[in-house]
Amino acid sequence: MKIISDIQEMQLFVRQAKEKGMSIGLVPTMGSLHEGHLTLMRQAKKSCDVVVTSIFVNPTQFGPTEDFAKYPRDLSGDSEQAAKAGVDVIFHPQPEEMYPAGYSSFIEINGITQKLCGLSRPGHFRGVATVVTKLFNIVQPDKAFFGQKDAQQVLVLKRMVTDLNMNVTLEVVPIVREKDGLAMSSRNAFLSPEERKAALVLSQSLQLAQKLVNQGQVDAQNIKEQVILKIKQEKLAQIDYVEVYSYPQLENLDVIGDKALLALAVRIGNTRLIDNTILEG
Repeated sequence: MKIISDIQEMQLFVRQAKEKGMSIGLVPTMGSLHEGHLTLMRQAKKSCDVVVTSIFVNPTQFGPTEDFAKYPRDLSGDSEQAAKAGVDVIFHPQPEEMYPAGYSSFIEINGITQKLCGLSRPGHFRGVATVVTKLFNIVQPDKAFFGQKDAQQVLVLKRMVTDLNMNVTLEVVPIVREKDGLAMSSRNAFLSPEERKAALVLSQSLQLAQKLVNQGQVDAQNIKEQVILKIKQEKLAQIDYVEVYSYPQLENLDVIGDKALLALAVRIGNTRLIDNTILEG
């Protein structure tokens, strides 16, 4: 497995692979790899000849008060795990390589970015869309692999790919969870043992919502309120948002019909966690 930090070297590798007729799969990450990331990599390996994983903590998607500086970084450990998952190349550029002096070009997606994480983290999806566009341009993947845990991000990127006629297919992989239900996330490393236990309220509240739907309750507001009550029972939890939208449109709805996205963001102590589920009436 190779580690490449230079954009031109990465582009040369891609060009040589494509000249040999090889397909390329890209798994964008910010590192601190866990089983969720590795699942994406293994899926990419099944679908493509060459797998490139980017490890880049992207400064443009962090707000001024967010955890960019303390976001976990472990290139050595990440490299070992990625190699075992079948990755051929890790693209690990430095911020000044991706955003050199004078950089001033950004990608904006309107509409679906003005809610959920886009509402509570202004500028976040501007940074996400920009860095993913740059990765697509550098790596030229045939397929790019993302996790359903970042449900809004997936929908934003699908819109971007469609609107800008990008020649890449997005593959979405289901959420990978711990045995007790907690969605895998690099930020889980910030949780103390007590907070780790408290964080289970996220998946438990999603399970409650699905149970209510299975019992015939389809009033979106009522389900939202019961989820909020469930989360508030956990003293360490502070709700950022709990929302129910149509899926994949992310529009307001009163009654859960075909598919609805229940998405939530909750702070457990100082750590902000997100989770979601697709409710089907």
